[in-house]
Amino acid sequence: MSDAVAPPAPRVGILEIFLTFLAIGATSFGGGVVAYLRNSLVTKKAWLDDEGFLAALEISQALPGLNATNMSVIVGDRLRGIPGAVAGFLGITLPGAAIVFALALFYASNTGNPAVNAVLKGVGAASVGLLLAVTLQIGHKQLEHHLDMILVAVTLVLVSFVHVPLLYVLLTVGPIAVLLYRPRKLTPDKSGLDKKPLD
Repeated sequence: MSDAVAPPAPRVGILEIFLTFLAIGATSFGGGVVAYLRNSLVTKKAWLDDEGFLAALEISQALPGLNATNMSVIVGDRLRGIPGAVAGFLGITLPGAAIVFALALFYASNTGNPAVNAVLKGVGAASVGLLLAVTLQIGHKQLEHHLDMILVAVTLVLVSFVHVPLLYVLLTVGPIAVLLYRPRKLTPDKSGLDKKPLD
């Protein structure tokens, strides 16, 4: 865990926050929304670096509700406080709700259409690809040590192969991870140049 102080948030207009999340909410599909969020917030806008994005994503995943909605509130609040959080929330939810409503009506009237079903399968496949892409892009930040790999492997095996409910896995693996990564005492600074945590 890094002890570096997070850089100050850039000054961003409320309208820009709203329009950015409006575009994300209107163009992201399925689980690939995380890829859209990273591409917009880190790559294009540079509002967050990878560490800041991961921290916001981790908090979003730990909270009830949709990750993307939680992210919009967290990032909007970081950029412009409560007005920014409201702008982010409205931006990401309004267009998505309208599009989903329209698509639901369209799908209900075309459930037997093979072309519509094929399009939906294609969208699902694209979402898997987006998730894989963002995992590869930011995953290396979370997998720098053998202990990280072990925690990921244990979680994967318990959820995917042993079929332990996710809540139970979170309640067992989570506290173990916190215990393993708890802050450690620092070694006495004999040189005055460097400090390293005790293993």
